[in-house]
Amino acid sequence: MVKLDKIYTKSGDQGKTRLATGEPVAKYHPRVTAYGTVDEVNAALGLAALYAEAEMLGDIRRIQNDLFDLGADLATPDQGKELEFTPLRIVEAQTERLESEIDVMIGALTPLDSFILPGGSPLAAHLHLARTFCRRAERDMDALADIEDETVSPAALAYINRLSDWLFVAGRIANNVGKDDIKWVPGANR
Repeated sequence: MVKLDKIYTKSGDQGKTRLATGEPVAKYHPRVTAYGTVDEVNAALGLAALYAEAEMLGDIRRIQNDLFDLGADLATPDQGKELEFTPLRIVEAQTERLESEIDVMIGALTPLDSFILPGGSPLAAHLHLARTFCRRAERDMDALADIEDETVSPAALAYINRLSDWLFVAGRIANNVGKDDIKWVPGANR
C-alpha cells in the first residue's frame, strides 16, 4: 500500500524526478510525459464523474483506478533488472472489460451517419475532453515505445487505445443514448 506522509520532497526543484525504479530522470523525459498525460486523462474523468450517475459513475471510478495502474506501469520501465518489488502492470483483462462494455453500449446506440461534434450534455462534453487527452496519452506512449532501450507493454498500449474508444461511445450514451449527439455538417459555415 502507498503511504504519503509528505507531499513535497524538495528533490524535484532542479527539474528531476524519480521513476518507480529509483532512477532519476528529467521531468520532461518521454516516460514522465507519457504518465503525466495519463494523469490528465484521469483528472478529466474526475470532472466527468461530477455529472455521472449509477453505473456510468462506477465505470468511471474503475477506469480512474485503472489509469493509476497504467501510470504505475509506465513509471516502472522493464529494464530486465530484478526489482525489490513486483511492478504493477496493466493486464489484458482490463482491456477486455473495456471491449465488453463498448459492445454493450454500442448495442444501445443507432449507427452513426455523420461524425459528431464533442459536446452535448455536460457529461458527454467531459467524456469527449477525456477522450482527446487519452488520444494524446496514446501518442506519448507510442513515442516512448519507439525510443531505443525504452519499453511500453503491449497490454498498456492496447488499454489506452481501447479506452479512447470507450470514452467516445460513453459520450454518445451520455447524450441521451445518441439522440442528442451534435452532428458535423461538412461545409456548413462557408
